[in-house]
Amino acid sequence: MEVPILKQGSYLIATFQAALTDEDLLKLQDALVMQVGKYRSRGVIIDVTALDVMDSFAARTLRSLAYMVRLRGADTVIVGIQPEVAFAMVQLGLTLESVRIALDLEEGLAIMDQRTKGGKSFALVGQSSQKRRKA
Repeated sequence: MEVPILKQGSYLIATFQAALTDEDLLKLQDALVMQVGKYRSRGVIIDVTALDVMDSFAARTLRSLAYMVRLRGADTVIVGIQPEVAFAMVQLGLTLESVRIALDLEEGLAIMDQRTKGGKSFALVGQSSQKRRKA
């Protein structure tokens, strides 16, 4: 299953519709890294809201993707990790170290806007947009 990649201003948004095979994840990784250069994107948002499970390969691939995108000059935010997925990831010791995380797409866009417009540094995971703006 292919993941749609939408261009929204200077950002790319990839939305998972369902769990992906390892091959699909690698294709997504290649496509996003290539499109960051093609469109000179400032950021990539990966929406995993539809996922109810994330295995170790998917977590490693997302972490690697974030590093590759950073090397291409853009930031990455992963949005929509479900509570059950977060719980399982912690239990299995899977991490997304140094990858920006947001609760939903709206918060991911706000974080990306703040980051690309030279605002303050990223907020902590789970902190709402409202609280960040007041800080």
